[in-house]
This record gives sequence, structure tokens and C-alpha cells, in this order.
Amino acid sequence: MNTSLDCIPCLLRQALEAARQVSKDPALHEQVVREVLQWAGEMDLNQSPPAVAQRFHRRLREITGIEDPYLEAKTQQNRIALELLPSLRNTIQSSVSPLMTAARIAIAGNMIDMGVNGNVTEADMYQAVQNALSEPFYGEGELFCQAAAKARSILYLADNAGEIAFDRLLIEQLMPERVKLVVRGAPVINDATLVDAKAVGLDTLVEVMDNGSDAPGTLLDDCSQEFRHRFTKADLIIAKGQGNFESLSDQARGLFFLFKVKCPMVANHIMQPVGTQVLAYSNFGTDNGPLALPPFRPLSA
Repeated sequence: MNTSLDCIPCLLRQALEAARQVSKDPALHEQVVREVLQWAGEMDLNQSPPAVAQRFHRRLREITGIEDPYLEAKTQQNRIALELLPSLRNTIQSSVSPLMTAARIAIAGNMIDMGVNGNVTEADMYQAVQNALSEPFYGEGELFCQAAAKARSILYLADNAGEIAFDRLLIEQLMPERVKLVVRGAPVINDATLVDAKAVGLDTLVEVMDNGSDAPGTLLDDCSQEFRHRFTKADLIIAKGQGNFESLSDQARGLFFLFKVKCPMVANHIMQPVGTQVLAYSNFGTDNGPLALPPFRPLSA
């Protein structure tokens, strides 16, 4: 998915919020915003939004000297999410379809995205969970269940801190011994890293690796050779979040995208309204994976 002109105001907002996250110095805020404005004039709109955001966040870390500007926020998000797990696990276990209920809860957790909303609150997290089973939903649930039943190896691409605790509930339903969890290779926004996977106990449940990249998405050319090998060989790939959708939606192999639509540009791209929970399968008709699932069906109302 290419970067739109409408993405530029969002990136500028994100830049100012990130600068204020790490410093109270107005001079630093101005420096960051001016640099982003300068970059906007040179921006390659053929790149995906995560590729553009990667450049900015690298520069932010250089300017501030802070390796993980969102560390405090991520720690709090993980803590709150962990507190919710016992009751959510009970909801899943008592449901008619535990796998699909776990998937919807994992998708609801995708609202914990400081790239879209820099002021995610504890109340927001609780509300998202409460609405998880009643919010608008576009899903290829039957296809997802079929793929999960067939797969011998599952590559699960995580997105954000906090959200990664909800991912644990879905991974528990997928039989963890088949799952390889992938997180970012370095801190960027509030995206999950190895530190976050350990904070919510996923390292004791599944094998965890990082992708070698500091992009807020999955830019295959920027990822490690080991990750690219895993990506090619996995029977089933589950990609969480808008960043993974924006950077992988044009890949010619089967992926299931699980995310909440939070951006008008993504909403227009998939023809679903903002706020919709999405579980979509896409292989653009050339599935290289061994599951041999049906070809991509365009999303529509």
C-alpha cells in the first residue's frame, strides 16, 4: 500500500506527539516538526507509510538520544492488558467458537496504537475489550479456521505493546507448539519488541524472534535473512495491525490480516468503514504457501 498525500498530516501529528513524549523542550519540538516538513517535500509516495515513518523515528531517536521513547507508555499498556487476561480467557473458553472469539479479542487489542492515537488511555483499552464481540466485523472466519486446522507451522507477526497480551489468547487457541511469534527488531512507536513479549510471558509459551527491522510494519527488504526464510516457509502467516497490512498487502502469498480500521486511507483501500474489525485473507491469486487456499476476495460491505 503506497503512502497517500493524506498521510502527510498524520505523520506530522505523529512527529509532534512523539517529540512531546520524550521532551518538554519547545526547541526540540520545533526541530522535529521542521525536519518532517522538509522531508514531506522529498517524500517518495511509492513507499508504504511504515517505510516513511521508519525514517522519521530513526531521526527522533538520534535527536533525543533516547533508544525507546515510548518505553513508559508500553510498560503501562502491557500491565493493563495483563490484568484483563483472566476474564477474557473465561469469555473465550465459554464461547461457542473459542478460536474466533480469541481472534476478535486480539483484533480489538489493535486499538492500542500510538501511531494513530497518541493518547490511548486505560479507559480506551477497557472499552475496546467490552466492545470486542459487538463492534462491526468483516471476517473470513471460516477460511481462517480451515487454515489454522491445516497449518503445521504458523508465523504470527505481532504489532503493538499491550495488544501483544491479547495476542497471547489467540496463540493459546492455535496450539502454541506450531507458532513462531515475530516482533520488531528495535523500538519504534509503541510497537512490540522482545522486551514486550517477555513482559507478557509469551517467551514461555512460544518461540519468539525479532524481524531485524525498526520499521513500524514489515518491510521484507529491511528484515533479517532468518525472518525472510521463515516468511517464505511458513504454512500460515497471521499479520496483526495496520502497519503490517500497509507493508504486506501486496505480497504474492497467503496472509491473514487482523486489525482494526483506524485510518480513512486504509478504510478506502479495503472498502470498510473506520472502526471495523477486520480478519481478511489475501494472496492476490498466487498463493506460494502449501495450504492452497482460495484466491483473494476483494473486501466490500
